[in-house]
Amino acid sequence: MSGPTPPGRRGRHTAPDPSGVPAAAWLASMPSRPPGEDGRRPGPSARRRRVDPAGTGPMPGPLADVADPRRQRPPHPSEPLPDLPPRPSGPWSRLARREDEHDDPRWDDATVGVGDVPAVPAPAGPEPHGTDPHGTDPHADDPHGWDDEDATGGLEVLGAAGPADTGRGRRPGHDLHDDPHDDLGGGRGGPPGGGSVRPRRRRSPLAVVLSLLVLAGLIGGIVLGGRALIGLVNPASPDHTGQGSGAVEVRVNSGDTLSDIARTLVAEDVIASAGPFVDAAETEPAATGIQPGVYALRSQMSGEAALDLLLDPAARQVTRVTVREGLTVAATLQLLAEETGTPLADLQAAAADPAAIGLPAYAGGLLEGLLFPATYEIEPGDTPADVLGAMVARADQALDALQVPEADRATVLTKASIVQAEAASPEDMARVARVLENRLADGMALQLDTTVNYANGKSGITTTPEDRANPSPYNTYLYPGLPPGPIANPGEQAVTAVLDPAEGDWRFFVVVDPDTGETRFARTAEEHQQNVLLFQQWLREQPGG
Repeated sequence: MSGPTPPGRRGRHTAPDPSGVPAAAWLASMPSRPPGEDGRRPGPSARRRRVDPAGTGPMPGPLADVADPRRQRPPHPSEPLPDLPPRPSGPWSRLARREDEHDDPRWDDATVGVGDVPAVPAPAGPEPHGTDPHGTDPHADDPHGWDDEDATGGLEVLGAAGPADTGRGRRPGHDLHDDPHDDLGGGRGGPPGGGSVRPRRRRSPLAVVLSLLVLAGLIGGIVLGGRALIGLVNPASPDHTGQGSGAVEVRVNSGDTLSDIARTLVAEDVIASAGPFVDAAETEPAATGIQPGVYALRSQMSGEAALDLLLDPAARQVTRVTVREGLTVAATLQLLAEETGTPLADLQAAAADPAAIGLPAYAGGLLEGLLFPATYEIEPGDTPADVLGAMVARADQALDALQVPEADRATVLTKASIVQAEAASPEDMARVARVLENRLADGMALQLDTTVNYANGKSGITTTPEDRANPSPYNTYLYPGLPPGPIANPGEQAVTAVLDPAEGDWRFFVVVDPDTGETRFARTAEEHQQNVLLFQQWLREQPGG
């Protein structure tokens, strides 16, 4: 189908040229060869197109026989190339740099195309619309009457998308630093996007000082209020001053902590509160070594003064009594009465009450041998039962340490009491223990003066014929074997000797010099009789002997 393209529809070959000149007219101006010169018929495009000689577009009627340049034979290398006519000017040709404007600084860095377009420097002052700074009118040859704003507006839109467009929106000759309120750049008084920015207000020094004073006042009020609140919730611990007056006895029990001691002192009105005492004790390492006991303090002392007095050994009210090895129960009770001022009758009554003093079952109700020799601290307020019970507990503790079986403890204590009474040194104790074992093994009577004296209630190392006639079961001259119980309170060395006696076949022994404790051991009766003569010589040498 031939003819012009209907209105509202653009054909592929009839699209208008942006310059306003139809492409067919431009092609018609090009030199061509006559049809069929190359031996071929003209193409369909040439047969179907007619061109208006005036260059105004397609013409109605039969198509002109215009050769299609795309189907023409390329020129021979020997033939000169045809000169093409210049393309008519149009609006888009204004984008190309004109030769007469190569010195114009506005075209130095211009870039045509997509992407970032550098900003064109603004002229020094406003120019009349349409005036060329070189004195030429850029619109003189524009057949379509386009103006500069419309032509360059497209470039400005292309470049305004990025941060490189820093020149838009400014007044000619306006510098960014001329306006103190132009903080963000772009337009006057606002950011590049066109928003508004409130100008900054500078605070005066007086306002800053007043703000700091108000803040300091608030902080001070909070601190003072907090201290007052803490004082209400946890008031400061009161404390007396000075060394106090009067006399107050305070008992510190075993296992008491510093806080326990402080509460006791408060209850006795020695100190006003526990806080100052505990604070002073925390800075004194020796405070953890306060011993149980009764202390002589004063009323209304400061916490520090009370601590100092508790650390003074002279303030502790205690009576120290040393019970030596070999004493009988009767002699031990007499010693305690003398040292502590406790009535002897009270001590004897306590000794007769096995349950009150914690007497073990293996003792058979006999206290002898269980008042262990040691040094005891007796405090004010300790009862006779407390004192005797502590001594019994100490004996049990020693037997536990020596690993003496409970079933053997009565026998061991009985032998140890004899060894303690007959010998002075550990070496002699081990030999005496061996003599006892040898005699008991042979079935011989022990014939010990110490057991006879115990039966008669006497002391000493000799006996008379009347003493040896006493029918007491403790009379080892009359009865073979061991007596029914210990005859004294043995110490640890005597118990050790019984548990580990010396090796030997001795059957006899006698102390030949009681002053030095020298003891002679014999295997036969004749040898023993010679040793007895030595002892008798010592007796004769004594005054009144």
